[in-house]
Amino acid sequence: MIIDDVIEQIRRNRISTTEVADALGKSGVLPGMQAVTPDLHRVGPIHPIFAAGGSNHGVHVALPDVQAGEVAVVFTDGCEGRAVFGDLMAKYALLYRDAAAMVSVGLVRDAARLRRERYAVWSHGFSPLGCVNQFTEPFPEDRQQSLVEDYRGGVAVCDDGGVVLIPGRQVTEDLVERLQRIELQEDVWYYCLDTLKWDTKRIVCDREYLTASDALPPAYREALAVLERRFESME
Repeated sequence: MIIDDVIEQIRRNRISTTEVADALGKSGVLPGMQAVTPDLHRVGPIHPIFAAGGSNHGVHVALPDVQAGEVAVVFTDGCEGRAVFGDLMAKYALLYRDAAAMVSVGLVRDAARLRRERYAVWSHGFSPLGCVNQFTEPFPEDRQQSLVEDYRGGVAVCDDGGVVLIPGRQVTEDLVERLQRIELQEDVWYYCLDTLKWDTKRIVCDREYLTASDALPPAYREALAVLERRFESME
Protein backbone atom coordinates (compact mmCIF):
# COMPACT_ATOMS: atom_id res chain seq x y z
CA MET A 1 0.00 0.00 0.00
CA ILE A 2 1.16 3.51 -0.76
CA ILE A 3 0.71 4.64 2.87
CA ASP A 4 3.19 1.95 3.95
CA ASP A 5 5.68 3.15 1.32
CA VAL A 6 5.37 6.76 2.51
CA ILE A 7 5.77 5.82 6.18
CA GLU A 8 8.75 3.57 5.50
CA GLN A 9 10.46 6.22 3.37
CA ILE A 10 10.04 8.87 6.05
CA ARG A 11 11.04 6.52 8.88
CA ARG A 12 14.03 4.92 7.16
CA ASN A 13 15.49 8.23 5.98
CA ARG A 14 14.38 10.12 9.11
CA ILE A 15 12.83 12.78 6.91
CA SER A 16 12.14 15.84 9.05
CA THR A 17 8.89 17.73 9.50
CA THR A 18 10.59 20.62 7.70
CA GLU A 19 11.21 18.50 4.62
CA VAL A 20 7.73 16.95 4.72
CA ALA A 21 6.09 20.39 4.97
CA ASP A 22 8.17 21.51 1.97
CA ALA A 23 7.13 18.40 0.02
CA LEU A 24 3.50 19.33 0.77
CA GLY A 25 4.02 22.79 -0.68
CA LYS A 26 4.72 24.38 2.72
CA SER A 27 1.56 23.06 4.33
CA GLY A 28 0.36 20.42 6.78
CA VAL A 29 1.85 21.90 9.93
CA LEU A 30 -0.13 21.77 13.19
CA PRO A 31 0.62 25.25 14.61
CA GLY A 32 2.28 25.57 17.99
CA MET A 33 3.17 21.92 18.56
CA GLN A 34 6.20 21.19 20.73
CA ALA A 35 8.00 17.94 21.50
CA VAL A 36 7.73 17.00 25.18
CA THR A 37 10.80 14.78 24.75
CA PRO A 38 13.63 16.03 22.49
CA ASP A 39 15.51 14.01 19.87
CA LEU A 40 12.60 11.77 18.88
CA HIS A 41 11.35 11.15 15.35
CA ARG A 42 8.02 9.37 14.93
CA VAL A 43 5.82 8.64 11.91
CA GLY A 44 2.65 6.61 11.52
CA PRO A 45 -0.96 6.53 10.35
CA ILE A 46 -3.16 9.21 11.89
CA HIS A 47 -5.70 7.99 14.45
CA PRO A 48 -7.94 11.00 15.21
CA ILE A 49 -9.44 11.29 18.71
CA PHE A 50 -11.69 14.04 20.04
CA ALA A 51 -12.06 15.85 23.37
CA ALA A 52 -14.60 18.59 24.05
CA GLY A 53 -16.22 20.67 26.76
CA GLY A 54 -13.32 20.44 29.21
CA SER A 55 -13.67 16.63 29.30
CA ASN A 56 -11.29 13.89 28.16
CA HIS A 57 -13.97 11.21 28.38
CA GLY A 58 -13.80 10.76 24.60
CA VAL A 59 -10.07 10.10 24.80
CA HIS A 60 -10.54 7.35 27.39
CA VAL A 61 -13.20 5.76 25.17
CA ALA A 62 -11.12 5.97 21.98
CA LEU A 63 -7.66 4.86 23.14
CA PRO A 64 -8.43 1.10 23.16
CA ASP A 65 -9.04 1.35 19.40
CA VAL A 66 -5.56 2.74 18.68
CA GLN A 67 -3.51 0.22 16.69
CA ALA A 68 0.21 -0.51 16.87
CA GLY A 69 2.27 2.05 14.99
CA GLU A 70 -0.47 4.68 14.77
CA VAL A 71 -0.12 8.28 15.93
CA ALA A 72 -3.02 9.18 18.22
CA VAL A 73 -3.90 12.81 17.47
CA VAL A 74 -6.28 14.35 20.03
CA PHE A 75 -8.22 17.28 18.59
CA THR A 76 -9.83 19.52 21.22
CA ASP A 77 -12.74 21.94 21.49
CA GLY A 78 -13.51 23.95 24.60
CA CYS A 79 -10.63 22.50 26.63
CA GLU A 80 -8.64 25.73 26.97
CA GLY A 81 -6.40 25.81 30.04
CA ARG A 82 -6.92 22.12 30.82
CA ALA A 83 -4.58 19.23 30.10
CA VAL A 84 -6.20 16.66 27.84
CA PHE A 85 -4.07 13.75 29.06
CA GLY A 86 -1.06 12.97 31.20
CA ASP A 87 1.25 10.11 32.12
CA LEU A 88 -1.46 7.47 32.65
CA MET A 89 -3.04 7.74 29.22
CA ALA A 90 0.32 8.28 27.52
CA LYS A 91 1.68 5.10 29.09
CA TYR A 92 -1.40 3.12 28.09
CA ALA A 93 -1.31 4.34 24.49
CA LEU A 94 2.44 4.15 23.94
CA LEU A 95 3.32 1.02 25.92
CA TYR A 96 0.18 -1.10 25.93
CA ARG A 97 -1.39 -0.08 22.62
CA ASP A 98 2.07 0.35 21.03
CA ALA A 99 1.17 3.69 19.45
CA ALA A 100 4.02 5.43 17.65
CA ALA A 101 3.23 8.76 19.34
CA MET A 102 0.55 10.82 21.04
CA VAL A 103 -0.29 14.35 19.93
CA SER A 104 -2.46 16.76 21.91
CA VAL A 105 -3.79 19.71 19.97
CA GLY A 106 -4.00 21.32 23.37
CA LEU A 107 -2.23 20.90 26.71
CA VAL A 108 -0.87 17.88 28.62
CA ARG A 109 0.23 17.40 32.23
CA ASP A 110 2.73 15.31 34.25
CA ALA A 111 5.56 17.00 32.38
CA ALA A 112 8.37 15.66 34.56
CA ARG A 113 7.21 12.06 34.27
CA LEU A 114 6.56 12.28 30.54
CA ARG A 115 10.08 13.57 30.04
CA ARG A 116 11.67 11.11 32.46
CA GLU A 117 10.08 8.18 30.65
CA ARG A 118 10.97 9.76 27.28
CA TYR A 119 7.44 9.33 26.02
CA ALA A 120 6.78 10.29 22.41
CA VAL A 121 4.30 13.10 23.15
CA TRP A 122 3.72 16.41 21.36
CA SER A 123 1.47 19.20 22.62
CA HIS A 124 0.83 22.93 22.86
CA GLY A 125 2.32 22.99 26.36
CA PHE A 126 1.56 21.99 29.94
CA SER A 127 -1.00 22.58 32.65
CA PRO A 128 -1.36 20.85 36.02
CA LEU A 129 -5.13 21.30 35.65
CA GLY A 130 -6.63 18.29 33.93
CA CYS A 131 -9.89 17.80 32.08
CA VAL A 132 -12.80 16.16 33.87
CA ASN A 133 -13.39 12.47 33.19
CA GLN A 134 -17.16 12.55 32.77
CA PHE A 135 -18.88 13.19 29.47
CA THR A 136 -19.93 16.84 29.16
CA GLU A 137 -20.70 17.61 25.54
CA PRO A 138 -19.86 16.19 22.12
CA PHE A 139 -17.14 17.50 19.83
CA PRO A 140 -18.77 19.65 17.11
CA GLU A 141 -20.11 17.09 14.65
CA ASP A 142 -19.38 18.98 11.42
CA ARG A 143 -15.81 19.70 12.43
CA GLN A 144 -15.23 16.12 13.58
CA GLN A 145 -16.56 14.76 10.31
CA SER A 146 -14.33 17.12 8.35
CA LEU A 147 -11.22 16.10 10.31
CA VAL A 148 -11.99 12.40 9.97
CA GLU A 149 -12.47 12.77 6.22
CA ASP A 150 -9.29 14.83 5.83
CA TYR A 151 -7.05 12.50 7.80
CA ARG A 152 -8.50 9.08 6.98
CA GLY A 153 -5.55 7.26 5.44
CA GLY A 154 -3.24 10.14 6.39
CA VAL A 155 0.18 10.17 8.01
CA ALA A 156 1.58 12.10 11.00
CA VAL A 157 5.25 13.06 11.24
CA CYS A 158 6.60 14.30 14.57
CA ASP A 159 10.06 15.55 15.56
CA ASP A 160 11.76 18.45 17.34
CA GLY A 161 10.38 20.81 14.70
CA GLY A 162 6.77 20.01 15.57
CA VAL A 163 4.04 17.97 13.91
CA VAL A 164 3.01 17.70 10.26
CA LEU A 165 -0.19 15.92 9.24
CA ILE A 166 -0.38 14.58 5.69
CA PRO A 167 -4.04 14.37 4.60
CA GLY A 168 -5.10 11.03 3.17
CA ARG A 169 -5.74 12.51 -0.27
CA GLN A 170 -2.06 13.53 -0.47
CA VAL A 171 -0.64 10.13 0.39
CA THR A 172 0.17 9.29 -3.22
CA GLU A 173 3.01 8.21 -5.51
CA ASP A 174 3.47 11.90 -6.27
CA LEU A 175 4.27 12.50 -2.58
CA VAL A 176 6.86 9.72 -2.64
CA GLU A 177 8.51 11.46 -5.60
CA ARG A 178 8.38 14.82 -3.87
CA LEU A 179 9.97 13.45 -0.70
CA GLN A 180 12.78 11.96 -2.78
CA ARG A 181 13.24 15.28 -4.54
CA ILE A 182 13.31 17.24 -1.28
CA GLU A 183 15.94 14.90 0.18
CA LEU A 184 18.13 15.20 -2.90
CA GLN A 185 17.66 18.95 -2.94
CA GLU A 186 18.87 19.18 0.67
CA ASP A 187 21.96 17.14 -0.19
CA VAL A 188 22.70 19.36 -3.19
CA TRP A 189 22.13 22.56 -1.24
CA TYR A 190 24.62 21.58 1.44
CA TYR A 191 27.15 20.47 -1.16
CA CYS A 192 26.86 23.88 -2.80
CA LEU A 193 27.19 25.61 0.58
CA ASP A 194 29.92 23.53 2.23
CA THR A 195 32.01 22.48 -0.77
CA LEU A 196 31.39 25.10 -3.45
CA LYS A 197 31.00 27.94 -0.88
CA TRP A 198 28.08 29.47 -2.79
CA ASP A 199 25.91 32.02 -1.04
CA THR A 200 22.32 31.11 -0.17
CA LYS A 201 20.81 33.32 -2.89
CA ARG A 202 22.64 31.37 -5.59
CA ILE A 203 21.54 28.10 -4.00
CA VAL A 204 17.95 28.65 -2.89
CA CYS A 205 16.62 31.57 -4.92
CA ASP A 206 18.51 31.21 -8.21
CA ARG A 207 18.87 27.39 -8.10
CA GLU A 208 22.12 27.88 -9.93
CA TYR A 209 22.99 24.21 -9.49
CA LEU A 210 20.46 23.41 -12.23
CA THR A 211 22.15 25.61 -14.83
CA ALA A 212 25.72 25.06 -13.58
CA SER A 213 25.33 21.35 -12.98
CA ASP A 214 28.92 20.65 -14.07
CA ALA A 215 29.88 21.92 -10.61
CA LEU A 216 28.09 18.95 -9.04
CA PRO A 217 29.38 15.38 -8.70
CA PRO A 218 28.08 13.02 -11.42
CA ALA A 219 25.79 11.15 -8.99
CA TYR A 220 23.96 14.37 -8.10
CA ARG A 221 23.68 15.43 -11.75
CA GLU A 222 22.22 12.08 -12.77
CA ALA A 223 19.74 11.99 -9.87
CA LEU A 224 18.57 15.55 -10.52
CA ALA A 225 18.06 14.79 -14.22
CA VAL A 226 15.96 11.72 -13.41
CA LEU A 227 13.77 13.58 -10.93
CA GLU A 228 13.29 16.54 -13.27
CA ARG A 229 12.10 14.17 -16.03
CA ARG A 230 9.68 12.46 -13.64
CA PHE A 231 8.14 15.74 -12.56
CA GLU A 232 7.87 17.02 -16.12
CA SER A 233 5.99 13.85 -17.09
CA MET A 234 3.47 14.46 -14.28
CA GLU A 235 2.73 18.07 -15.24
